[in-house]
Amino acid sequence: MKVKKLISIVLTCLSSVAFAQTEKAVDSRITNVTVFLAKAQVTREVKSRVEAGKTSLIITGLTAELDPRSIQVAGKGNFIILGTSHRQNYLSDLNTPKALRILKDSLEYYQKQITLEQNQKEILNKEEQMLLSNQKIGGGNQNLTVAELKAMADFYRSRLGEIVTSRAKQDDKTKRLTEKVTRLQAQINSQNELYSRNTSEIVVSVSAEVATTVDLDVNYVVTQAGWYPVYDVRAINSKSPLQLNYKANVFQGTGEEWKNVRMKLSTANPNQSGLKPELYTQYLDFYQPVMYSMYKDKKAMRPSLPMEKAGAAMDVAEVQAAPAVTVADFVTAIQTSLNTEFDIALPYTVASSNQPTLVDIRTYEMKANYQYSVAPKLDADAFLMAKATGWEEFNLLPGESNIFFEGTFVGKTFIDPNSIKDTLAISLGRDKRIVVKREKVKDYTSRKAIGANVRETYAYEISVRNTKQEAIKIMVEDQVPVTQNSQIEVTVADTGGATYVKETGKLSWQWSLAPNETKKTVFKFEVKYPKDRQINGL
Repeated sequence: MKVKKLISIVLTCLSSVAFAQTEKAVDSRITNVTVFLAKAQVTREVKSRVEAGKTSLIITGLTAELDPRSIQVAGKGNFIILGTSHRQNYLSDLNTPKALRILKDSLEYYQKQITLEQNQKEILNKEEQMLLSNQKIGGGNQNLTVAELKAMADFYRSRLGEIVTSRAKQDDKTKRLTEKVTRLQAQINSQNELYSRNTSEIVVSVSAEVATTVDLDVNYVVTQAGWYPVYDVRAINSKSPLQLNYKANVFQGTGEEWKNVRMKLSTANPNQSGLKPELYTQYLDFYQPVMYSMYKDKKAMRPSLPMEKAGAAMDVAEVQAAPAVTVADFVTAIQTSLNTEFDIALPYTVASSNQPTLVDIRTYEMKANYQYSVAPKLDADAFLMAKATGWEEFNLLPGESNIFFEGTFVGKTFIDPNSIKDTLAISLGRDKRIVVKREKVKDYTSRKAIGANVRETYAYEISVRNTKQEAIKIMVEDQVPVTQNSQIEVTVADTGGATYVKETGKLSWQWSLAPNETKKTVFKFEVKYPKDRQINGL
């Protein structure tokens, strides 16, 4: 019986040892990233082998910016996922990227060179002190010939001169090395903040009956990442459709490098609540003052987007050859039930940096009508306007746009789909070949006192000349004042054939001008007010 009990105890111990939960650190790599307007979802691939029993797979070297609540794990293989957990690792720093390692190695090299030059200078200083402290030549009773004295003087002069020259060269070299060290240190400091943080770890507990291979897909959401749109709007001429290049500035400061990953851009924003707001009963009561204190959070909230936006690259000339293939040709727009996703087929790399990475999303064509517009009261130059339609189907987001006309960068604008109605109006710049003048007509301008009132009459002539070799359409805008006081009366005597909106005082003319044609118009209005008062706004 004693032998049987002993065998049973031994078997129990062996079984507990065989099935004891062990820990195993495993490597992983980022394969897919879905970037939201704020935050991003990262997918890592883990491949490992486990023995029979329970094993805790520790996925190390992860960013500390991940949200533990967002961790999801799925796997393939003959094993069971028992659970997951997350923990911070304050003893391990993030893996420093190769570019930053090169900078640090260069910094260390130049610092050693500075130390070496300083040591060489110290040797020269010691040699100079030795020569100066041993200037006595020969013994007290020894007489030297003139030739010997001259030789010794030449030696002192030559060697001391060499020391001074060498020391000056070393000072100059040390100065140049110090400047390089300063620049390298500044460059390292700009990136070091991203990689001087602690790491975190995900622990996945698995159980297997036999030794087997484990394939895991681990998903988690990280902060300090996102994207925002930028646009290039190009007009080849005033007869062709507009070309809209939809781009994204993708940024991330997680400390992890997204290298050759499959990337999606989503218009979803996880920072916005997805819960439907509920209306509760609104009660009314008499106001009773209550003493209270308000807590104000003085911490500066970290912005979801970098303060300094990197603009898109601006070309200054259209390429006449066949257009090159861009990343936009490998992007597929996927319309989900709530948002839009742009799936980029090519592998992409986004470094953890303070500067965003520009990604081409799509290129669209928009039908456009071109028309000139001028408000000579404010500016005598005519502006070419492109009015595009059909932009609603492109799922645009508010963003800055670079404007190009005939291959030349003409300026920037802001596209806000939330404030655009049916037509997207874009200014393509000034055209000096349209000459516009606005002059006061003195013959129709007067000021008369009638009883207790003053009546002032104003008249303005607007002329537009088309010096181009082609016909144009132009909209001319001006205005008459609008009164806000019952004692002030404004009367429009002559609109000059304009469309007049009484509520705003706006006058507008739609003209077509042939090459070298000139058109003119005159509009008049009167203002009546008490003569003992003064008017602002005329």
